[in-house]
Amino acid sequence: VTLVESGGGSVQAGGSLTLSCRASQFTPTLDCISWFRLAPGDKEREGVAAIDRDRKIVSYADSVKGRFAISKDEIENILYLHMNNLKPEDSATYYCRCLERSRWVPWAQGTQVTVSL
Repeated sequence: VTLVESGGGSVQAGGSLTLSCRASQFTPTLDCISWFRLAPGDKEREGVAAIDRDRKIVSYADSVKGRFAISKDEIENILYLHMNNLKPEDSATYYCRCLERSRWVPWAQGTQVTVSL
């Protein structure tokens, strides 16, 4: 399975973006459940948002609470990250994390988000 993240771009502070994550080919057994990001200069990805497999509980990093929202289109099997009121510190490459038949799918290329003042 190959993941494809999209929707990144360059925006000014206060702007919005919606990121999408899907498989390169429709894979009904794919279960994408979280978003991570890797900021320039950081060595490890930071968990940003997650949704449990029953779609009942969501969690967010403190730094994005109230600004980001994770959601999923169950029919198309696409994971979204809606990002509002973006700040320069949100600039990073964003990655989705997915399971396929109970195994983690390898990280993909991510999608770049750049927020300027």
